[in-house]
Parts: sequence; structure tokens; C-alpha cells
Amino acid sequence: MRDFLRQAAAVAPDQRQLAWFETGFYAFIHFGVNTFTDREWGTGRESELIFDPQKLDCDQWVDTIRNAGMKGMVLTAKHHDGFCLWPSRYTEHSVKYSPCRRNIVKEAADACRRGGIKFGFYLSPWDRNSALYGTDAYNDYFKNQLKELLTEYGDVFYVWFDNACGEGPNGKKQVYDFPAYFELIRKYQPGAVIFNDFGPDIRWCGNEAGTARHAEWAVVPSELCFYGRKQTGPGPLAQEGELSFLYNTCQNLGTLDNILYSDGLVFAPAEIDMSIRPGWFWHEKEQPHSLKRLFDVYLHSVGANCCLNLNLPPNRDGLIDERDVKRLAELRALLDRELGTEIPVRVKKLDGGFPTQPAYEIAFDRARNDFRYVVLREDIARGQRVESFQITAEAADGSRYPFYQGTTIGNRKICQLADPFAGQNPLTKTLEYGAKRLILRITSARDEVFLKETKVY
Repeated sequence: MRDFLRQAAAVAPDQRQLAWFETGFYAFIHFGVNTFTDREWGTGRESELIFDPQKLDCDQWVDTIRNAGMKGMVLTAKHHDGFCLWPSRYTEHSVKYSPCRRNIVKEAADACRRGGIKFGFYLSPWDRNSALYGTDAYNDYFKNQLKELLTEYGDVFYVWFDNACGEGPNGKKQVYDFPAYFELIRKYQPGAVIFNDFGPDIRWCGNEAGTARHAEWAVVPSELCFYGRKQTGPGPLAQEGELSFLYNTCQNLGTLDNILYSDGLVFAPAEIDMSIRPGWFWHEKEQPHSLKRLFDVYLHSVGANCCLNLNLPPNRDGLIDERDVKRLAELRALLDRELGTEIPVRVKKLDGGFPTQPAYEIAFDRARNDFRYVVLREDIARGQRVESFQITAEAADGSRYPFYQGTTIGNRKICQLADPFAGQNPLTKTLEYGAKRLILRITSARDEVFLKETKVY
């Protein structure tokens, strides 16, 4: 058991995954024929003539994304309807036969470079327009389109796939050759991370509601992320087929009761993907989610060992809706207010304790009760290790108040001690005369703990 836990603690990200974690918050862009038909999923039979954004401006997209504090864009280059936002040489169902006649993939990629953010794309494997879908020839067709996107639009930081699989126009379903798709990406864009339900680099969190698990692990069984690189031997209770039930919706992915049965572990962190509105494509009657909901999603994604891919759907003019622009500006202002100004602290590891249960003093320069967040980061380049922790405030008279209990830390854990929407800070009443220091105690870890950063806001 101990040897396996040490192996689990040493499962670590590669450089692509570390760069993705540092990106943190980025935008999904769903735009296509569905924007003009008021649908979420197209049929593949839509006329190219309906796609006519009169005021298309990808620089406006990028300005909106950057001003919100996001660091990248993932463009839906082709959705399930098969309509391509670039003039692909392999289909007529694209912008080249629309009134628009503009290469939106190129314009988006160029705008990202001008705006200083990263560019990535989503290419839907399901294609309801292609007559090849459901045949061996379709995988070659898909790889040809993928190669166009990988080789003609500069650096790509992210390639996003789902596993949607339905019937094509011939009534057939497709067996996707994902290993061959991944091989192309590694060949032409070796720095790009790949999203897929089952790895190899990033996995789906299991919902589109913006919520992470109670304990979100990046170290998960290879039975789930079977495209990932296995980094350990079998767990002490492993038997063939024992974890065949695993799916992304399972709530105990990566927890001890789960990994002991695994044949081997991989590093595959979760992405939180959701839309700023109820739908993924723009619908005139929809409104953006509340500021509180978006703030909570940020805390439970970027602040819970995940990254946040927030969808911003352009409207029929080809612009991000002004209602969404306004809400994003509000979110940026709230993030800057709540998490933009650090409180000076001195962090010192306390003597005593075990390597898997260290304690740290977080000392203020004076007694205070205005702290609202504690942000913790493990040095995940050495593995994700912390299973649980607690934070205690010590008042000037020496009395102690336990304020926060958490599970995993991982790349970043934002510990929220006060809700900006709830009125009075509960710390103000409980710590009437202020706290002179906080005690962070790791209560359980898989091996020696390596904290990278501790900040207070």
C-alpha cells in the first residue's frame, strides 16, 4: 500500500499540461449555422446561404476575452452539422459557399495573435453532412481537415474533441480513429494539449453546469483515461475489469477508494466547460447567467484544480452580445476586487509533524479580520499529493477558530472564507479583535507535501 501511494504521489504533468494549467481561464466560441437557425444541434442539411454575419469582427471577440482576464480562445471550427468556418478543400459545406466568404478560422487566429492570447479549436468528430460518415473513408476525411487546421493557422495551444457520435446522412455511425488524430496533433502542433473524455491530456469534468467534484484529482485511473500515459503499476486491489464502470460523471475519480483498484494511474486533469448563457449557440431571448453564478463557477474551476472554458457565443452580426460583454466586465471587476490585492503575510513551516502532515504559520503584520480568501498551490510538477487540510485562525488572545476544511489542493485551491454576495463578512463578528496568524495544517497526503504558493486576499 505505502509503495503504491508513493507511486501515486509521483504521477506528474508534462510541460503541455503545466502550460494549460497556467492558462487557467479561456473562452469557447460557438458560432455557425446554428446561430442563424436558432438551434443547438444542426441537421447537416442547412443551406450555406444562411450564414451571413454582416458585422463580423474577431478583434471584438478577442478584446472581450482579454478584457475579461481570459488567456485563450477555443473556436468551434466545425460543429456536428459539418459546416466549416474555413474554406476546407474537402467539402463544399463551408464559408466559401456562404455570402460571408471569409475564412473565420484565419481571422480568429490572427486576432488572437494581435491581441496576445492563445488560439485553439474544436473540430467535431460527428459530421451530419458528410456522406462518408460511418465508413472507413471518413477517418481519412477527418484527418485531412484536422491537418488543414493544424498546419495553416499558426501555433495552436488546444485541440478540443468530444465523443458525440450519431448517425450521418447515410444512417450510419462512425468508429473514430482517435489515436491517429492524436498522432497528427503531436506531429504538427507538439505543444498543444488535447481534450477528450478519455484523455490523453485533459478530460471532461462530467457536467456542463460549472461544478467540480468535492475532491478534484488530476491523478486518475487509466481505466477512465485510457489514452493517457500510465505512470504507475497496479494498485494493491487491482483486478482485471474492476473499474470498467468508470465514467467522467463518477464522483470519486482519483480518490483513494478508487485508485486502489486501478491497473495504473495517469495525469489527466479536468476542464470545467460551460456557457455564459443557457445555450451554447446564441439565442436572442437568452440572458447571461448571474454575476454570482459566474463568480462561483470561477472559484470552483480555476480555484479547484481545474481550468475554466467559458463559452461566449457570437450573435448573427458576428459580434459578442453586448449583454455578455457587460456581464464579463462585471466579472472581471469582481475578480479584481476580491482576488486582486494581496494581504502581506509571512509563511513559515512549523517544526514537528510528519512529512505527510506538515503545518504552516501564515502570519500577518498586524491583527486583522478583513481576510476573505486563502489561495494555496502545490508544486504539481512533483505530483498532486494533498488529500485534506484545514485552516485555523489564531486570535490575539491565543484562542483558535477553525474556519476552513478542504480536500484536494492541486494546481490551485481558492479557499473562500466570506461570500461577497452575503453581506457582512462573518469573520468580522467572530474575530472581533482580529487574527494575528493563520495555521494551515495538512491533515492527509500521499507522500511528502510540496507547497508552491500561499497567498491571502
